[in-house]
Amino acid sequence: MTDTLGVRPTSTPPPRPASDAPAGRRTPGWMSHPVVWPLLALIALIVVNVVATPDFLDIRIENGGLFGNVVDIARNSAPLILVAVGMTLVVATRGIDLSVGAVAVIAAAVACTRIAAAPDEGAVTTVVMAVVWALGASVLLGLWNGLLVSVFGIQPIIATLVLMVAGRGLAMLITDGQITTVQDGAFSSLASGIVLGLPVALLIALAVVVVTALLTRRTALGMLVEAVGINPEASRLAGVSARTIVWTVYVFAATCSGIAGLIIAANTNSVNANSLGLWIELDAILAVVIGGTALTGGRFSLAGTVVGALLIGTLTRTIPNLGIPSEANYLFKALVVIVVCLLQSSRARASLLGLRHRRPTTRKAARS
Repeated sequence: MTDTLGVRPTSTPPPRPASDAPAGRRTPGWMSHPVVWPLLALIALIVVNVVATPDFLDIRIENGGLFGNVVDIARNSAPLILVAVGMTLVVATRGIDLSVGAVAVIAAAVACTRIAAAPDEGAVTTVVMAVVWALGASVLLGLWNGLLVSVFGIQPIIATLVLMVAGRGLAMLITDGQITTVQDGAFSSLASGIVLGLPVALLIALAVVVVTALLTRRTALGMLVEAVGINPEASRLAGVSARTIVWTVYVFAATCSGIAGLIIAANTNSVNANSLGLWIELDAILAVVIGGTALTGGRFSLAGTVVGALLIGTLTRTIPNLGIPSEANYLFKALVVIVVCLLQSSRARASLLGLRHRRPTTRKAARS
């Protein structure tokens, strides 16, 4: 039977349910987890090191502490883990902090100059007061960044770029342009100390990660941070004080950077305003991106950030272990970041793994 136009009506078949789609065209759910691909890349780097150096994973006990390549990587990655954790919350609010390296060197400069000028340089109280002054300076710098971003509405990349440029100059003023050295065992223990067989620097980083995870996942703070990052205006209308949240994360990021600066300075018992923490802000951003936190704000992954920081630390150790000149460090780092980010992209992953959906051929809805 035809209608008045002589066209036989046809019924359009109902769409195929998602569960009926061909199995070969669907991406497994585990591939979309933000930690999977950085973790696989980390394991791949470890395998490469084991092939190049069979005793790479060997761990020995000396003087009550654990020593070995893996322990060294974890200890050397502690400052980057600290900075990257603070950067994660900043990025989650749709911001960025380019001043973390400057904050680290200022904190180190404040601590070292106070220790060097103290009457009793080796006293524990001297170190405690120097650390308090250094962290106090970090908090003030975080308040400055938060003021520019949340109160005056300056773009985060511009607001923190101001301190990134001026921060090392301020550190040079504090140290009078000289490399300040200290001789204090308590201060050195921040980097070389051992507790329960593990490096103190690693334990400090893990403590900060655990506390941050508890505050952001066991309280409403994490949800508020994500809400501000997804839609600041909507969160404000919902009663969330976006200004307070943004201010808080910048202060937290600066505090983490200050702790990282103290560990870096304690590792050499000195502070060089020109080189301490140089480009650590870029490594922190790479660790955050590798860990699966989007630079557009919203949901974040602290576990992914930690894995990303360990991946960068392992890559730094892998390059000289393979006999490759250290000058190629940044090249290989960029290559690894590109590969991991492509694997995290569902579209790129589908193309690489042959999972692209084919557009079904359209049928003629009517036939003359």
